[in-house]
This record gives sequence, structure tokens and C-alpha cells, in this order.
Amino acid sequence: MQYVWQHRLFSPIGLRTVDGRRISIINPGLLNNGPGPDFFNASIEIDGQKWVGNVELHVRASDWLRHGHQNNDAYDSVILHVVDVDDTIIRRANGAIIPQMRLPCSPDLHIHYRQLTANAPSDLTCATAIMATPRIYLTDWISSLAYERLHQKSERIMDQLEQYAGDWESTAYVTLARALGMGINAEPFERLARSLPLRFIRKHTDNPIAVEALFFGQAGMIPQGATDDEYVEALRTEYAFLANKFSLSAPTMLGWKNSGIRPGNCPQRRIAYLAMLATEGKPLMAAINDIRSLDDARTLFARSLQGYWATHYNFSPNSSPSLTRPVNPDVLIINAAVPLIYSYGSYVGDTSKTDLAIRLLEELPPEHNRLVDIFAAAGIKPANSLESQALIQLRRSYCEQRKCIYCRFGHQLLSSAAIRQQ
Repeated sequence: MQYVWQHRLFSPIGLRTVDGRRISIINPGLLNNGPGPDFFNASIEIDGQKWVGNVELHVRASDWLRHGHQNNDAYDSVILHVVDVDDTIIRRANGAIIPQMRLPCSPDLHIHYRQLTANAPSDLTCATAIMATPRIYLTDWISSLAYERLHQKSERIMDQLEQYAGDWESTAYVTLARALGMGINAEPFERLARSLPLRFIRKHTDNPIAVEALFFGQAGMIPQGATDDEYVEALRTEYAFLANKFSLSAPTMLGWKNSGIRPGNCPQRRIAYLAMLATEGKPLMAAINDIRSLDDARTLFARSLQGYWATHYNFSPNSSPSLTRPVNPDVLIINAAVPLIYSYGSYVGDTSKTDLAIRLLEELPPEHNRLVDIFAAAGIKPANSLESQALIQLRRSYCEQRKCIYCRFGHQLLSSAAIRQQ
């Protein structure tokens, strides 16, 4: 009902209060997402007299009493009570009757809404509406979604920065760890990084085996029991010493997932990659802040593993001489470097940084995954990573959450249905 009222998805002709007075909706007001009446600053004309105030909506008029609004002074400013079922009269504290109107909302509109939201998550019910959407309208929505996704990532980073008392290096370290999880292992990777403070790693940057032992030990991945593997024995010995030195305890039940992951992308290899970045070259955030171009970003992350992990997928004794990099550099640019650059630029007020973050996404090729492919089949084929990120945001935050009424495609379909019914 709020959605129908807010977007005027009803015929304005012949509106009357339940006691027969003519109504003209000049302005439906601003939707209130907090306590108090549903819409603020509405402008309504009743029998030629203009009223300015708030509007409250209920399925049944008696819900006003059930919700206790009669005991709340904030509701004395209501100029119109909009209901589906007119089952009682509502009065202000001074005894005056509040004008009441039944909302002429067609049941067909609700049917259309249910059709949008009742399908399986893999379906895209609005595909036909998307294909019929004018290009300029589609482009505007995609652009908004891209910035919405980047802002969400930035908010997460700013929350972490606050937790780390303004330490950008620790924030970048946890952000990179989460990005290495690639969604399926994002939470385990973040918990691993949080359990192993960066200051402990920095004490042993001259000893890669010690750093790897810290990571694999905290990840609970060092094999137990007798083995002929010298690398595993070295990790075991180092971790026992360092865990005691730093009073470390490995997190329980990290929930690592290997199913459906290609061998070259196993979490073990990505942990080794994280250990390598933590010990080589400049501190991570300093290196990210030195990025000036896409080539710079790719150079930072295009690292190949050395030693044991150059020939192993996991701790199996079997080796492979031809392994790919553990992660595509573009993935880390999209999910770690760009959000960190954007967040840092916003934090210090440097628009050249925020502009660089957007430019990197525009220069990167679009991502190819099942989420993006769903929209490609409906005619939305992203030209770059900025647009593919927008489509991921649309799928994750709107389609899968069944928030069709907040999506511009869903709104177009519902509003078109409403117009046809009037």
C-alpha cells in the first residue's frame, strides 16, 4: 500500500473520503522509514480545502488502535488515514475525526507483484520488461547500481578502519584477505586475517616459512601426524614456536570450502599468496596508493607463487609442474584495490583517488559469472567491470532479496500494469 501510494499507482479520478468528501492528492508526501506516520509533508485537498501534514496507511482502519497511535501525539498531525478496510472511525486527541479514504488499489497489481517475487532465485521474471526498457533509462539505473555497490564496499572498509583505530595497513590486509575468498571463502579468509594481526607478520618478513606457518597454522590446515614432507614438518615446528611466542590460538570451525573450486584456486594456494604479499615489497596499502594506472594495479597483483606452492595445489605429496597463478589479478583489483583507493580518497578528500577507482573499473573487462550471464541473456551485456559490478549488485541486493518494488525494472513493470488497469 505504501508503494502504491508513494508512486500514485491508482486512478486520481473520483477519490473521496469514506463519508463522501472529494479528495485531490496534490503531493503524497515523503516516505518515512523511521517511527511516526508513514508519509511526511503531504498536501491534500478535501472538498476544496487544502491540508498540509502527514499521512498514515493501514490495511484495516482499526490497526490504528491496535498499533496504539491514539496514545502517540506524533499522529495528531495526520491529515488523511488511507486504508484498505474501513472498519472504524479514527479521532485525534481533541476528538476531531481524521479524514479517512479507501485506497483504490486493484488486486491485479498485487498479483503482478507476486508473480515477480514468487519465482525461483535463478529466474529473471522481469526479463521481458528489461528488454523493453529504453537504453537511456537502463544506463541510468546501471550507473546508480555501480556506485551503490562501490559505496557498500567502502562502508565495510570504513567500519574496519574504525575497528583498527585508523590503521590503513591492517584494513587493507583484511580487505585483501576477504577478496581472496572469492565469495565462497570470503568469511573464512576474513576471520583468518583478523586472528593473525599484521604486527606479528611484520616481525618475520625476512622468513617466508615462518609467515606461511603462521597463516596455515591459524587456518587449521597444517597436516597432523607423521609425514616425510620436509615443508610440512617445517611449518609444524615454526607454528608451534610462534603460536606460543605470540599466544595465538587458531579460530575454530572456519568452514573452508573446496567443493566446486578448480584445483588452481584452492584456498591453500591463496593463503600462500596472501603470505607472499604480506612479506614482499612495500606495505600493501602504500603499494595500492602508488597505483596510477591499470598496468600498475596488475603488476602489483600479478605474482606467481614460489617454492612449495609453485608445484602444489594443497598439502598432497603429489606435485604438478604447470600451475596457473592462484588468482586473476583483475579480481583483486575489482574487489580489493578499487574499494580501498575509493575509500581512501573519500576519507582524505582526494577526488583524484575516487576518480581513479572509477576509471580502473571502466578500463577493466566485464566479469563473466553466472550472475552477470543471467542479465546478458536478457539483453544487458556489460561493457566493462563497472557495469558488471552493477549487475552483481542488482542480483544480490534486489533480485535475490525480492526487493522488486525498489528496482527500477520492477517498478516499470508494476507501474505499467497499474496504468493498464486504470
